[in-house]
Amino acid sequence: MSEMPVRRLVGRLLLLVVAMFGFGFALVPIYDVMCQAFGINGKTAGAYQGVQSEDQQRQVRVQFLATNAAGMSWEFRPRADDLVVHPGASNEMLFVAYNPSDKPMTAQAIPSVAPSKAAAFFHKTECFCFTQQVLQPGERIEMPVRFIVDRDLPADVHHLTLAYTLFDITARKPPVARSGG
Repeated sequence: MSEMPVRRLVGRLLLLVVAMFGFGFALVPIYDVMCQAFGINGKTAGAYQGVQSEDQQRQVRVQFLATNAAGMSWEFRPRADDLVVHPGASNEMLFVAYNPSDKPMTAQAIPSVAPSKAAAFFHKTECFCFTQQVLQPGERIEMPVRFIVDRDLPADVHHLTLAYTLFDITARKPPVARSGG
């Protein structure tokens, strides 16, 4: 076999590897754009500024899930597994994150709501998912999510799940280590 075709093949394979690596980094922004454009996968719409009266006659169970994407070493969990809420009422859940590594890391949480037909009725008024989180080695933080389940939630929905996936984005946005002074 000639040396020239082998070089060409190796070059093409390396180009393919670089393209696949780049596509992997682009998946999170692509996911965000697709969910926003098509309203799929229970993606919530972001900060909510509306005001509603509380419906004391109805209760909805909100379950909280926290998972780490592949390669994320942080401990990440909600303070409680679920809350029973009244539509229209303002609610809060704390999530705890801990960086057990020996280096500063930056993370981004991506939320989703299930069932997907309920996502438009779940409004976050404050969320750690709106910003990137930087933790120093050994640092632990509590991150609040404040939310309202809309009074217009379909009557057949009695249970919602708010799930977060935590991604390590340190390579895209390196954190600045704080000096100990």
